[in-house]
Amino acid sequence: MMSNHLGVISKMGKASVEKPNRLAEKLLSIRLGLNLSQNELIQALGYKGELTQSQISAFERGSRIPSLIVLLKYSYLISVHLEILVDDSLILPEKLPSKPNNKTLKG
Repeated sequence: MMSNHLGVISKMGKASVEKPNRLAEKLLSIRLGLNLSQNELIQALGYKGELTQSQISAFERGSRIPSLIVLLKYSYLISVHLEILVDDSLILPEKLPSKPNNKTLKG
């Protein structure tokens, strides 16, 4: 498996998937910023019994990409637009959870 500067992951015989380079870092920052354990995060996202600690760990290491619905739940949890999670040029608010602020979006 190889990754280039755009975050495109290639697997032999599989289609390439583009992923944000900073997504894992942002997901870890969210959990730590909310002062939650991985299990507490799972519960806060509403996925108790559906997500595991190992999956959260994989998201935070960048070895797995959460589904769009899981990413949406992260964004709801901290009250930011989904775009902030997936766009590498945008940063998370310093204080979490945040009040939605259009100034954090490109425009």
